[in-house]
Amino acid sequence: MITALFIPRHYQVEREIIIAKPKDIVFQFISHLKNQNLYSVWANTDPEMKATFTGTDATIGFVSYWDSKNKNVGKGSQTITRIVEGDSIYTHLRFEVPFEAEDDSYMSTKTIDASHTKVIWGFTGDYPYPLNIMKLFINLEDMIGNDFETGLNNLKTLLEKN
Repeated sequence: MITALFIPRHYQVEREIIIAKPKDIVFQFISHLKNQNLYSVWANTDPEMKATFTGTDATIGFVSYWDSKNKNVGKGSQTITRIVEGDSIYTHLRFEVPFEAEDDSYMSTKTIDASHTKVIWGFTGDYPYPLNIMKLFINLEDMIGNDFETGLNNLKTLLEKN
């Protein structure tokens, strides 16, 4: 418990990729949460995953729910909390199974030139004390970072082929 006093509670994982498409096309695609099922590692892990949605996609308050028997996917929801039009989308994640947690995620776009866009996918949260000691044993940078890299590569392939 004493060790946990000296370990930061906050964590952030972020990955980026360059996609050969104009920023407006890339942002339009990533701002729709339903599209994440086409490139996200987690959605592609379980083809039997049940996905349901409420609200209007690409607007604040839209919710994407998932439910899977696969322990690597689990059950939870993602809600759009903020949109900076043409630039960034922010969401709040609620994990129910296989563990309970809440975190925030974001995707942002940056113009490289007229036909290339940098996409940044990030994940932030806080471990409650004394669970922040888990940072010594769980490497979120590798665990989530690798999934973001795969997802971003999937997104790049998907957008560049069209």
